[in-house]
Amino acid sequence: MTFTTEQSQPRPVMPSEGAGERILVTGATGFLGQQIIGVLLEKLPKARLVVFVREKKGQSVQERLHAMVNMVAASHKRDEVLSRIEVFPSDDISAERCGLSPDDYRAVASGLTRIIHSAATVRFDHPLDHARRINVGGTRNVLDLAEEAVKNGDLKSFTYIGTAFVAGEREGLAREDELDEGQSFRNTYEQTKCEAEKLVRSRMKDIHTIIARPSIIVGDSRTGATTSFKTLYWPLKIYAKYGWRTVPGYPDAVIDLAPVDYVAEAVVELSFNTKAIGRCFHLCAGAKRGSTLGGIAEAAARFFSLKPPRFVNPNLFYNLLSPLLHIALWGKRRRILRDGAAYRPYFRVRTVFDTTNSEEILSPRGIEAPAVPMYLEKLFSFCRDTDWGALPPAGRS
Repeated sequence: MTFTTEQSQPRPVMPSEGAGERILVTGATGFLGQQIIGVLLEKLPKARLVVFVREKKGQSVQERLHAMVNMVAASHKRDEVLSRIEVFPSDDISAERCGLSPDDYRAVASGLTRIIHSAATVRFDHPLDHARRINVGGTRNVLDLAEEAVKNGDLKSFTYIGTAFVAGEREGLAREDELDEGQSFRNTYEQTKCEAEKLVRSRMKDIHTIIARPSIIVGDSRTGATTSFKTLYWPLKIYAKYGWRTVPGYPDAVIDLAPVDYVAEAVVELSFNTKAIGRCFHLCAGAKRGSTLGGIAEAAARFFSLKPPRFVNPNLFYNLLSPLLHIALWGKRRRILRDGAAYRPYFRVRTVFDTTNSEEILSPRGIEAPAVPMYLEKLFSFCRDTDWGALPPAGRS
């Protein structure tokens, strides 16, 4: 999971291979959280990991833990991996004590050396109070836990995973040290992640904090593998599978993607780099490695052997065409129109994310975001081969 350039040298294994480290990863059963767990297990073979897991859809805590380990560990190593993970039942990270019992809360805080907080709701359509409860309230609770670990004298770093889209509907260059610039937001996800980051920044004086801001996280840049078919994947699916060609957006709209393997590797590196403390990092393609809506549409048309999408002025679409289509369309096509409302604002993005801090810290360690055009076909292939997640990947049953 290391990204190297011709000029960079191979990175050494982290000091002591994680001996003495006890690391909490929140959101460990999520798409990014699982990848972070995988990197930690690989790079720090002597570290112990702590995760919160809740029962879900008829699965017990242990069943969900085993399912997570199956995703990140080879079959012959699963027993070893399980022995290195402490699991604590938690119904709701936004509840008091992160949803832990008093005894479990004390047990988690004791000897905790690092926290990587990736738990969040990433849905765009949650009501504001619901999104705020999870993204802001949950972050507040994890910060309280971090302060308990600081009091114990053990916590070395707290890494908060936000989003580059706290920039909202700003245009032009969004810098890593900027946050509240009077911007408006496309949805409650962006707004509450901005509020959560403000909270994190307000407590930096007491906690050694690193802020990581990924852009749109997509599948593995080497294999295309993903377990989440949201964001970019939804419009791709309705185009490639259902033939919906009308795109209410600008061909030159900025589409900044970050493959999950790069993000996970970068997050772990930053979490252990003392030069990262107190700073914010965009984990993004940025100006040099990004793409545009038109560029991705062209690549998709070639790959799926389809006619290119038709771009429509978004103002015309929202004000005139969309109301008419809601009347004229029925069934699946009306659902597509309705479900696409959450994603359409990203078809007109004019924001470029500065990556100066990330390049300063990560590039010398051989970690760089790959250029988006270089791995698009891997993403498309995985979607096609798994029928957009309906079938297991090759080699899995």
